[in-house]
Amino acid sequence: MAVAYKRIVVKIGSNVLTQPDGLPDHARIEHLVGQIADLKKAGIAVVVVSSGAVAAGRSMISISEKQDAVAARQLLASIGQIKLINTYLSLFEKQQMLCSQVLVTKEDFRDRKHYLNIKNCLSILLKHQVIPVINENDVVSVTELMFTDNDELAGLVASMLEADALIILSNVNGIYNGDPKSPDSSVIREIRKDDHIGSFINTSKSGLGRGGMVTKLGMAQKVAKLGIPVYIANGTQNNILTDLIAQKADHTYFVPEKNTSGKKKWIAHSEHSATGSVQLNKGAEEALISGQARSLLPVGITEILSPFQKGDIIRLLDEDGKLIGLGIADYGSDKAKERIGQKGHKSLVHYNYFYAVS
Repeated sequence: MAVAYKRIVVKIGSNVLTQPDGLPDHARIEHLVGQIADLKKAGIAVVVVSSGAVAAGRSMISISEKQDAVAARQLLASIGQIKLINTYLSLFEKQQMLCSQVLVTKEDFRDRKHYLNIKNCLSILLKHQVIPVINENDVVSVTELMFTDNDELAGLVASMLEADALIILSNVNGIYNGDPKSPDSSVIREIRKDDHIGSFINTSKSGLGRGGMVTKLGMAQKVAKLGIPVYIANGTQNNILTDLIAQKADHTYFVPEKNTSGKKKWIAHSEHSATGSVQLNKGAEEALISGQARSLLPVGITEILSPFQKGDIIRLLDEDGKLIGLGIADYGSDKAKERIGQKGHKSLVHYNYFYAVS
């Protein structure tokens, strides 16, 4: 096996873990656990982000279609999560390995303190050779607090742990240059920074999960931009993980850009927890997105749109109100308001703590 990575995050989608009838595919889960065990024996630390709790719950109880959708999801997830984690526990025990359950919500990542708390939890598990099995806590997550899907969560975890690679397992071989079902379509082998491939993507979502290829593409490009290689591959194929590591399997590979700092990785995933918003003039916008090390000075600010405190993550908007980046505020909005358009003041956002979204 060609081992180039020391730490990887593997996201396993609902369509990989379930049969066409919606029941859990125990043989597939067992096969994936065996591959993860092989990678671990080869010296690779593996973190698993696993969907499948709601699907597992669906296999255990029937509920009325009249039931409220959020309540139904909570019910199925609460029952199914036990089934899912017990399946992983028994299968990893057969491999003489320990796994753990880590349930999270978007709220757990809302500020630097909570973010580091989750990071420390995962770090201590890995230090003790435990395989974390992470899933969104659908029992307490309601619509506005939910991740877009587990792809978003996997990208956040890969960035947080500064993983050497993120592998997203779906039920297709990768991202296609057309409809995956069409014989004229083929897998796009490699995607680089400036490739515009959004027009190829099938916008329909998969049957059992919340995410489709559009969200996978966006998240994969974001993680690659932060310096982490991303693979999208077919988790229903035998030996997919070991073949991927050995560069044998069909897949789409996202070429990573220059690695960024841990703090920048956090900022990149913090759009939903940002507090204040600031509007910039054209000159400040161009300086920040130029790719050069430029900080946001008060002279480039035209308006403070919503309040914030020192240390908060804030949204930086262009003249049309479009988000151009996120950054950590060096001082609060009251002081920033006093300095709007003025020269000779300290930067509001230092370039080390700025992340351009495009």
